[in-house]
Amino acid sequence: MTALDEQALTALKTAFCYMPKTNDVNEFDHPGRVQQIIEDIETVREVLLINGVDPDEVADEIHPDQANNSSY
Repeated sequence: MTALDEQALTALKTAFCYMPKTNDVNEFDHPGRVQQIIEDIETVREVLLINGVDPDEVADEIHPDQANNSSY
């Protein structure tokens, strides 16, 4: 897979911020689609990782005003 250009990567990061977290996907909210949604989330995570982006840090990068300001 080739690396995404900056505009496409920013778009993917933004979209990822609005995707449900894997542990929030359940049969009640997404009947009959749980496995497919989890696979889609994992695909996006993999593409972010391939492009040198930590999926767990994307939300703080895209929305810094909502970032956790923890220090340790």
